[in-house]
Amino acid sequence: MIISRTPFRVSLFGGGSDYPPWYRQHGGAVLGMTINKYCYITIRPLPPFFEHRHRIVYSRIELVKTTSEIDHPSVRAVLTEMNIREGLEIHHDGDLPARSGLGSSSSFTVGLLNALNAYEGRMMSKKRLADEAIRIEQDVIKENVGSQDQVWAAYGGLNRINFRTDDSIGVVPIITDDRKRHQLQESMLLFFTGLARNASTIAGDKIANLEKKAQQIRTMVQMVDEAQAILQNPRRSINEIGQLLHDSWQLKRELAASITSSTIDDIYEAGRKAGAIGGKLLGAGGGGFMLFFVEPDKRPSVIKALGKLIPVPVEIGRDGSRIIVYEPDEHRSMAQNGQAQ
Repeated sequence: MIISRTPFRVSLFGGGSDYPPWYRQHGGAVLGMTINKYCYITIRPLPPFFEHRHRIVYSRIELVKTTSEIDHPSVRAVLTEMNIREGLEIHHDGDLPARSGLGSSSSFTVGLLNALNAYEGRMMSKKRLADEAIRIEQDVIKENVGSQDQVWAAYGGLNRINFRTDDSIGVVPIITDDRKRHQLQESMLLFFTGLARNASTIAGDKIANLEKKAQQIRTMVQMVDEAQAILQNPRRSINEIGQLLHDSWQLKRELAASITSSTIDDIYEAGRKAGAIGGKLLGAGGGGFMLFFVEPDKRPSVIKALGKLIPVPVEIGRDGSRIIVYEPDEHRSMAQNGQAQ
């Protein structure tokens, strides 16, 4: 049995500049973090006593005889690309719901790649995990996704991610003192709106508008520089991040009509009236989780004002995708070793 644990993420600034059609021409940058909420992927060989060859368990249960019959796009793509022929049981568990703006789809893909490579007796580097997940999602499945979620899922931590015109990606950890890091963590309030959405559809709208909204995206990328300066300068107030988030959300709302709705706008305004300095809807938009930046003493009033929504306490994560259980099948390991010799 192999179990991988892969974090979800909170993207703060620069979203939109991580889509390949944008950064291959202009470059891009994002700033954000992983959080202590995770996607778990369990893999074990399926005994050959069943009519089905693979059993895949997520929000559905799939019992299939061939890889091509699998409905889950990431599972089908990864098993096909890795030429997995043995029968497997693949089980997904998540701390938070899917389609929620926390990069859950990419966490799933990264975690699956990590677990399957461990099952095959290989350890993947963080860079290779991220690169392969980007290739699977963008080139094989052909989803309308950017390139930040896969990087955070693989690397973990509080980072700036730079996207270069030559397709290379650089990960720069944000070095800040413990006090500032604690202030940032204590100022974040995450709420589940209860609204599910199709991120790929909304992202498609944003991608179609990239050049039309070029000035907004350039300004959002500049906010990455500003946020990094705030976090790394001990003399600057952490509340400046809150105001910057508010400004960024106003720009993000202009990227596509499908990003927000009257319900989401009402939630945001209620949070602001109750004391939040700023905030944003996470991910592509349309629903999922909303992040508010709130001074600690005002947290109770914001939680009360948004009483119908579920608050989720989070901490800044440190680790990327990890193999937390590695118990390979003895007979399979002996066969692999024999082939290697």
